[in-house]
Amino acid sequence: MPNNKTESDAGLFLSGKNAIVTGATRGIGRAIALRLASAGANVAITGRSETSAREAAAALEQVARASSGETGVRVIGAGCDAGDSAAVAQFFRLVDAEFGGLDILVNNAGVGTFRDTARLTIPEWNETIATNLSGVFYASHEALARFATGGGGYIINISSLAGKNPFAGGAAYNASKFGLNGFSEAMMLDHRGDNVKVSYIMPGSVDTEFGANRTGAEWKIASEDIAGIVEMLLRMPPRTLVSRVEVRPSKPPRK
Repeated sequence: MPNNKTESDAGLFLSGKNAIVTGATRGIGRAIALRLASAGANVAITGRSETSAREAAAALEQVARASSGETGVRVIGAGCDAGDSAAVAQFFRLVDAEFGGLDILVNNAGVGTFRDTARLTIPEWNETIATNLSGVFYASHEALARFATGGGGYIINISSLAGKNPFAGGAAYNASKFGLNGFSEAMMLDHRGDNVKVSYIMPGSVDTEFGANRTGAEWKIASEDIAGIVEMLLRMPPRTLVSRVEVRPSKPPRK
């Protein structure tokens, strides 16, 4: 992508880069997608439905172009079940056709069902593990194949402090996030010699529509804060890798 602005121009450090953000029609994923597009990257997003993904992509593209002044930025969207390997592969082929390459993958898509283990159903367990863990593998596997021929890339996984702190009612969610953390670290060790960076972010309470977090509490982390951390990771020099970031509200309510 042509860039007639200098590298020092704020916000355009990703000009010419192509990114995927899964689960980006709202919340953390949407904030990340907007941050990347506003920094000059072409961004492909997924959502639960084709309609929601396309509508979110159109809105994000409009805002990103207005905020960055980069009229060539593209944001595309498609419905994709993160836990379906065939659907993930099809989405990556779409990105190949539209963008012609991939530099950044942010695995954000996730689900959460919170109930006692005895009351947790098998379909609920399977959906949580398929989306939050297997889905990250499917997307990362596709991305790594492209990084191998494209000179490298960056994978950032959005995990949770639930990946190190179990809680009652969190059996499936905890298992998926504990697994995601271990997977992220193993993948980082597997491929850091291939010009591939892997990081994972572990937020605490974020003010989103996810799960039971629909409170609008001002003390919670904002989605934009997580997007800022993604930008920070991408701005690190090639010689340095921040492999894990733990994020907490600075002033949670006193118990």
